[in-house]
Amino acid sequence: MNAQEAQVKESRSGLDRYFRITERGSTVGREVRGGLATFFTMAYIVVLNPLIIGTVADADGRFLGDSTQPGGAIPLVAAATALIAGLLTIAMGVIGRYPLAMAAGLGLNAVLAFSVASGMSWEDAMGIVVLEGLVILVLVLTGFRTAVFHAIPPELKTAIAVGIGLFIALIGFVDAGFVRRIPGAVGEATVPVQLGATGSLSGWPTLVFCVGLLLTALLVARRVRGAILIGIVVTTVFAVIVEAIAKVGPFNAGPGPDGKPVINPDGWQLNVPKLPEDVVGAPNLSLLGDFSLFGSFERVGVVAALLFVFTIMLADFFDTMGTVVGVGAEAGLLDERGNLPGVRNVLLVDSVGAAAGGAGSVSSNTTYIESAAGVAEGARTGLASVVTGALFLVAMFFSPLVAIVPFEAATPALVVVGFLMMTQIRNIDFSDYDVAIPAFLTIVLMPFTYSITAGIGAGFIAYVVIKAARRRFAEIHPLMWLIAALFVIYFALDPVKEFLNVA
Repeated sequence: MNAQEAQVKESRSGLDRYFRITERGSTVGREVRGGLATFFTMAYIVVLNPLIIGTVADADGRFLGDSTQPGGAIPLVAAATALIAGLLTIAMGVIGRYPLAMAAGLGLNAVLAFSVASGMSWEDAMGIVVLEGLVILVLVLTGFRTAVFHAIPPELKTAIAVGIGLFIALIGFVDAGFVRRIPGAVGEATVPVQLGATGSLSGWPTLVFCVGLLLTALLVARRVRGAILIGIVVTTVFAVIVEAIAKVGPFNAGPGPDGKPVINPDGWQLNVPKLPEDVVGAPNLSLLGDFSLFGSFERVGVVAALLFVFTIMLADFFDTMGTVVGVGAEAGLLDERGNLPGVRNVLLVDSVGAAAGGAGSVSSNTTYIESAAGVAEGARTGLASVVTGALFLVAMFFSPLVAIVPFEAATPALVVVGFLMMTQIRNIDFSDYDVAIPAFLTIVLMPFTYSITAGIGAGFIAYVVIKAARRRFAEIHPLMWLIAALFVIYFALDPVKEFLNVA
């Protein structure tokens, strides 16, 4: 280092030196702009996460926060989602020192809501997430995470993401009422789902959903930054106007004279969109710490609980690795071997994020690919993440706004997110049946069985069976044998219990 370089380094501020702003060819202004871009690109999670995990009842028929109403948990989940995302994103910036933002993972929250909480209480399910995060933390500290990463064939990793995308899209269509379950008398044969309430589309809310879906798809196709958030906001405003004029009312209008619920098939799902009394309010953070670490082991048994931990860990595990490499490559921060220098600190914060998400009752938090939006604005350091995290903390005070968003205004985003996840299917070689068939089973069984766990399990078992039958034992990683065996036990739990009871 010559005298001039030493003088320049000395003149740099402590902030510049800590985050290596000048060293990475950035400026404070670029980092702030990048942080803003990332926040507005991924702020939709503050709306979508409550609509996914806050509207699904657990095995006891209760919602998060012990609410008995599906909408009652939404403001609580929104506030906690923003808080946990803000704190973890700031931690990622300060400790990881890269422009990577964190929040509750889409797909991960769907696994939790529809595959885990359906078999236990929400407190038990959140305990599963905490355990998953602690396991990943141990894997990072021991270096075992890389070994597990290489054990799963890349085609199955891709299939998991694609299957979750289809599953999320199906949830979006059903929750909006665009696709509906067909009512029928006992013993009457009907197709599982249909278009609208009567085989055709009707009602103002359905129109709002269609407009929102087309708008969001157009914004995404035009690569508009913040497209999903803009779609939700504009569609919600449209829904508020429609309700003010048409007075549509709720789907479930409450009990009638006979005590039975009065159903308006063309009414709004979840929330009736109308201007809120309060825009800003003190956040209710009562969900924090509302988890049971080992309650799931008593509720569903050790094997089933361990498989749930594994399922969430699997979805979390590979999503982070791909995101970190992808964003790092976009920013030009990878070394000559394609690795991100100091990635261990990034993975440590990410693993803590999984556990923190469970402890905060908002599902596992993970690194977001939307961080690339900040990189596109010039962000290269963790200072951008500090800015993004601070904005999430501010958003925590606007959680009352989430309660006015009906399913019809938010679920177009789920459908579009499903499309984005499904685009990864191009990475599967369907000419190689050894991996194509397991990948296919993984993808289709998730939406068809309404279970992400079932899709993953079927794919893993099929992969091991096909490879073994073709005597390609060298291509089966030892961990795949173990994982497939665990899933066989998982699928056979009920028959085994019945056999033991009979014996």
